[in-house]
Amino acid sequence: MIRTVTSTPYTDQKPGTSGLRKKVKVFQQTNYAENFVQSVFDVVEDKTGTTLVIGGDGRFLNREVIQVAIRMAAANGFGRVIVGRGGILSTPAASHMIRKRGAIGGLVLSASHNPGGPDEDFGIKYNIANGGPAPESITDAINARTLEIDRWLTVDAADIDLDQDGEVMVGDMPVEVVDPVEDYAALMETLFDFDAIRAAKLTMAFDAMSAVTGPYATEILERRLGFAAGTVRNGTPLPDFGGHHPDPNLVHAHELYETMMAPDAPDFGAASDGDGDRNLIIGRHRFVTPSDSLAMLAANAHLAPGYAGGLKGIARSMPTSAAADRVAQALGIPAYETPTGWKFFGNLLDAGMATICGEESAGTGSDHVREKDGLWAVLLWLNILAVRGESVDAIARDHWAKYGRNYYARHDYEGIETPRADALMAALRASLATLPGKQFGDLTVETADEFAYTDPTDGSISRNQGVRILFEGGSRVVFRLSGTGTTGATLRVYLERYEPVGGDLDRETGNMLASIVAAAESIAGIAQHTGRSAPDVVT
Repeated sequence: MIRTVTSTPYTDQKPGTSGLRKKVKVFQQTNYAENFVQSVFDVVEDKTGTTLVIGGDGRFLNREVIQVAIRMAAANGFGRVIVGRGGILSTPAASHMIRKRGAIGGLVLSASHNPGGPDEDFGIKYNIANGGPAPESITDAINARTLEIDRWLTVDAADIDLDQDGEVMVGDMPVEVVDPVEDYAALMETLFDFDAIRAAKLTMAFDAMSAVTGPYATEILERRLGFAAGTVRNGTPLPDFGGHHPDPNLVHAHELYETMMAPDAPDFGAASDGDGDRNLIIGRHRFVTPSDSLAMLAANAHLAPGYAGGLKGIARSMPTSAAADRVAQALGIPAYETPTGWKFFGNLLDAGMATICGEESAGTGSDHVREKDGLWAVLLWLNILAVRGESVDAIARDHWAKYGRNYYARHDYEGIETPRADALMAALRASLATLPGKQFGDLTVETADEFAYTDPTDGSISRNQGVRILFEGGSRVVFRLSGTGTTGATLRVYLERYEPVGGDLDRETGNMLASIVAAAESIAGIAQHTGRSAPDVVT
């Protein structure tokens, strides 16, 4: 029997680039999660009798919200819910499940790379039938609904056993608990040459960061590819990620970095994040930036069976370095520069205009799903290493010798008071017209603008996507406020220096970017506006 629960709106439920993210205690407020889920369901059209996928990254509150969402799905007329065993589905696995099972969409319960636990973060994202994040037209409609919602619907039913595969009834709706790994692992076997990887006898270290990719990596790397037991570190998903921050960067995955820089380092090192859509790539004594990884994967993708026919195009987010553009030019295929947010790539992938996409924030993926995919990137790297028979360092050096090198870093200033961050960006925008031609040390501003994007597939326009300062010679700095945090504002400053073929291609990144850092401070007045003398995180 359907039960209607009276509610009142919350005014802070506007989804960001990856859904709604707040502190756990916010989601634990009366009717808070229920209001948002009901708003999603109210916006989804023609849902009666359709299939809905639900899963998450195992963080604190994951299981409780899944049980609530299942009962609400039954009350809202869905015909079936598919949920990963234990409430687990990595974000790329959820995308694949939606596509494979012909679902109308899915709820992905995650705050991605943000920390978990009772005092940390939680999130809910709605993915549409193509497996990708809901576009702005839908998230705007969800937000509008959250501001007027006055009730949510449920059925009176007990919690289901999330740890037992099989089918149970909730109200009149079947709920199918499935192995979260099997379908995804089978997909990976169609894309990559597992025999070649096994034959290469590579050694590796993979840090799952006590997050969702542990079961996936254990099955694929240790069981199917034959890497030694213990290759997967921190492989059990924990509600608080073991008290660590599940962001695969050099700060939070420092133990992996130290392993890979040691004299007896394995051939290859990698990590993934809270929900499994990001990756960190480190070879023996060679860290590969996410921007370079995207370019190198694109340049070598034809070595894997799934991409042997070549690429249709390469897409990158605007803050990501232009290294991939040079690969696209050499291959004679289009290069697309989009706003941050995987939903923009989804349109290009659906239209057959791009095959591989990537973001500087450690996300890469392809047209096999409609999300970025951490393990996919790891497996493509392994396939390339196996076929080329060279080290990560050798492949990187060869790449730079052919294309030049984009020295690159991101400086994050976290938890800035929002008015201060807004004032900095407003001042930057006001100065744009006066910047071209100005000199900052040895750098001369060529152009300065605020990035706007016209989607080539549907003509939609996304404005105010970040401030770009482009210098003569291909170097640049980008300023952008992030939408992935839960408190205050995060200012991200992206620093890029292009060194052409024949230049200094193996220097320390910090030294090569020093003049760009100085120019960024002179242009934006970061210290003056934020009171910060240094970034909180450098990646």
